[in-house]
Amino acid sequence: MSSQSSLQVRSFIPAAIILAVIGWGGLYALFNFTIPTVGPRWLFFFLSVLALSGTALPFTAFLNQRFPTNPPASAGVVIREALWIGIYFPTLAWLQLGRVLTPTLMLLLAVGLIAIEILLRLREISQWKPK
Repeated sequence: MSSQSSLQVRSFIPAAIILAVIGWGGLYALFNFTIPTVGPRWLFFFLSVLALSGTALPFTAFLNQRFPTNPPASAGVVIREALWIGIYFPTLAWLQLGRVLTPTLMLLLAVGLIAIEILLRLREISQWKPK
C-alpha cells in the first residue's frame, strides 16, 4: 500500500501547472500575435499537446489514485495517460484541417488509443517479478 500512497495528485501539480501555463499561454500568444502560416500551425499542435496534457495530468492522477490497480500505476503511467489525452485532441484538429474528421473516425481513434493503453497496462501487470 505504501507504493500506492506515494502516488499523490499533489505530486503532479507542479508539472501540470508548468505544462498548462506554457501551453495555454503560448496558444494565447499564437492566436493574438501571429498569422496562420505553416510555422505557427505546427506550433499550434505542439502547444495544444502541452496545454491539454497539463490540464489532463491532475485528472489522470486522480483517476489512478481513485481506482487503484495491482500493481499500482507508476508516475510514468499517469504521464503517459495524460499525453494520450493531449495527443488525441490536436489529432482531431489536424484531421479537421483536411476535412476528413467524422464522428466515426473520432470514436475509432479514441477506441484505438484506449486499446493501446489497456494493452500496455496488461503488459505491465503480466510481468513476472520474483520476490
